[in-house]
Amino acid sequence: MKNASIGVENMGTKVRNIRTTQTKQSLINAFVNMVNEKDFEKITVADLTKGAHVNRATFYAHFNDKYELLDYIVNESASAVIEKHTSGNMKFDKEYIHQLVLAVCDYHQPPNFQCRSSYFSLIPQLKDKMLLELKKKLSKSLDFIYADIEKSFYVPIYANIILEAGYLWASGQVTFDKEEVAKKASILILGE
Repeated sequence: MKNASIGVENMGTKVRNIRTTQTKQSLINAFVNMVNEKDFEKITVADLTKGAHVNRATFYAHFNDKYELLDYIVNESASAVIEKHTSGNMKFDKEYIHQLVLAVCDYHQPPNFQCRSSYFSLIPQLKDKMLLELKKKLSKSLDFIYADIEKSFYVPIYANIILEAGYLWASGQVTFDKEEVAKKASILILGE
């Protein structure tokens, strides 16, 4: 009988987790739709709850404010685009650097928002989140190559090179295609 009650508890937890995930996704979708209609600064929690078909209490159960929602979205997307490009590969080599640069290129490509000023006002936050994610990935990939003191020197330098290379391409500040940008950045970092 005890095992049956544990199974029911586990099922209840799974249902709550699914509901939480669905509610977060609804809020994310509402945010993306809102950014198409108005600038980020003009978006209210009321707009988001209306778009997600939830009440304010539900919104605040998940996020403290719209800035925390934005932070969550940006963080998740930075991590997801890197994972997509690297497929979990953590070997610090030419291909890894190449894929990290391509991930940054994709991450910084302006979305197809009608209200582009919203996107451009978010660029500093987008860059900060991607830089943080790059540092995490690079630090792990360098675990067996450098001692911690050397990693603390190299990781920020490499991450900034990768970030700037991808951002320069995405913002149209260089005329190279993104493959060429990735190749040049990996040569700059690895010297090959």
